[in-house]
Amino acid sequence: MKILVTGAAGFIGFHTSLKLLERGDEVIGLDNLNDYYDPELKKARLNQLKPFSGFHFIRGDLSDREGLAELFSAQSPQRVINLAAQAGVRYSIQNPYAYVESNLVGFINILEECRHHRVEHLVYASSSSVYGANKKQPFSTSDSVDHPVSLYAATKKANELMAHTYSHLYGLPTTGLRFFTVYGPWGRPDMALFKFTKAILEGNPIDVYNHGKMKRDFTYIDDIVEGVIRTLDNIPQAHPDLNEKETLSPAISSAPYRVYNIGNQEPVNLLYFIEILENTLGKKAEKNLLPLQMGDVPETFADVEDLIHEVGFKPSTSIETGIRNFVDWYRKYYQI
Repeated sequence: MKILVTGAAGFIGFHTSLKLLERGDEVIGLDNLNDYYDPELKKARLNQLKPFSGFHFIRGDLSDREGLAELFSAQSPQRVINLAAQAGVRYSIQNPYAYVESNLVGFINILEECRHHRVEHLVYASSSSVYGANKKQPFSTSDSVDHPVSLYAATKKANELMAHTYSHLYGLPTTGLRFFTVYGPWGRPDMALFKFTKAILEGNPIDVYNHGKMKRDFTYIDDIVEGVIRTLDNIPQAHPDLNEKETLSPAISSAPYRVYNIGNQEPVNLLYFIEILENTLGKKAEKNLLPLQMGDVPETFADVEDLIHEVGFKPSTSIETGIRNFVDWYRKYYQI
């Protein structure tokens, strides 16, 4: 197939594009290569994709309506994986307008182009952050997600609502994927594993929030990519005969619309996470214990039963294996 992957130079976008190319798909990669983090890392990822004859890179921004329209007209992608977004919970407190431009304006532009070009399936990145202030564990896609605690989370919830509207009005099949703390080789420098590894190797202290009383459902990148591609191949169907009073939930609809969690289903204590990293690096961390940050939640825990039942996949990479793979990549990439 010909597939448009937005955010192709990003962490998840790169790995997803690579997997698609390896299985023989044609990938149109779109990215604006912004400087939210080191653009050189993004370019290095792209260099891994360029040798594939089926890869075509276009530098552009989702908020550029005309540019996106030209791309769709010229390339006519059959399916779209939208992974481009302004990421980061904490950064959204400092730079709210960046999230409006990328995550809201950019997403409506994607929806419009998918609608007008009769795209077969739009898969897009949502986030575990939509669960916000929810206390019930594990987080289920059938739970209400009406209490976000960051603007980033609010934009991701908005994406799900916008997608549903287009699925309902125009029959556009859409699938939203709520990712849970993704990590692994070629990861983002603003994420904990990358920051901790860099600081420990340089002999600098690491900031540990909520005094270490945090749990995260860390999900390895290969598991995320497998989930993305399996859901891409599993186009949601319309169910006009659903009894709406009894069967509708935030994740399923009478429209061709679906939302899934992709998480490891095994929350890891942050202090244990750091201990594994210390053992892997062979060096102890100096911990700077701090209170919980604005916009953060103490714990995430994914219920992936619907992903298992409907898509036939469950993430399974252990935290020990995942951290070891990341550290091996980090040492090789930075020649440490």
